[in-house]
Amino acid sequence: MQTLYKDLVDHFGGQVPAAKTLLVSQSNISGYLSGRWNMSALVAMRAEKATDGKFKAIELCPSLKEFQTLTA
Repeated sequence: MQTLYKDLVDHFGGQVPAAKTLLVSQSNISGYLSGRWNMSALVAMRAEKATDGKFKAIELCPSLKEFQTLTA
């Protein structure tokens, strides 16, 4: 997971730009990178939108996988 977060941060050009884009603190970004915590669903959805789908929310926040099997 940390590799994916690192790729996301690199996409934005660093921790500070990533934090600003995702509306979180730089310490949150540092926490994702170090493995202290995982990204929330809301932040993961922001990341997917901000990257035009290059990074998928479901990959950034594994807890979203439970919604994959839901049908309308």
